[in-house]
Amino acid sequence: MMTPSREDYIKAIFKHNEKGTKLNNKDLSENLSVSAASTSEMIRKLIDTGHVDRDKTMGLMLTEEGKNEAKDLVKKHRLWEVFLVNHLGYSWTEVHDDAEVLEHVTSSKLADRLNEFLDEPKHCPHGEIIFGNSEEVDDSTVSLASLTIDDHGTFQKVSDTGELLEYLEVIKFKLNDDFKVVKKLPYEGPIVVEVNGLEVSISYHAAQEIFVLKHH
Repeated sequence: MMTPSREDYIKAIFKHNEKGTKLNNKDLSENLSVSAASTSEMIRKLIDTGHVDRDKTMGLMLTEEGKNEAKDLVKKHRLWEVFLVNHLGYSWTEVHDDAEVLEHVTSSKLADRLNEFLDEPKHCPHGEIIFGNSEEVDDSTVSLASLTIDDHGTFQKVSDTGELLEYLEVIKFKLNDDFKVVKKLPYEGPIVVEVNGLEVSISYHAAQEIFVLKHH
């Protein structure tokens, strides 16, 4: 396994900051599967270069410079995902690992050409916005798990994790479909939704990683 680069640290912190979850060195070292010593050393370097600050409430936080670098990386990653799905026939379960490799070797010039070639897509295959192409507004999505019976909504985006995407492929899940919650089984049981006239059962664990636009 490759050793995570400083870019991987920046991206990992960015993801936690976006979710608004607290992050400390221990969480980060577990997240990246590296030693506590390596993480401490990298965090020291990123603080010295002005990319990371320590916040009393949230722990590790990116500075504006750190955020801009993270968004640049994430944009490259998501552009490659669009390219791999639309032009090389990858499924959304296959794209992550290759996009992860490509983002680190993509120059700004190549990213600009790729963006132009793809007609400046607004979203990646998992429904996340592509920075610079899509307006950054406050995220109004909520997790499917938070909805109650009779709530209506539209599937907007999903977490980019292999296991979840494989599961969603099996149940023939599609982004942008409208749905209605018809059942919620107790004790974190599955959530049953009606989509296109069919009832589909979605595990509670998966429902926490599916983000929807609730209809009011």
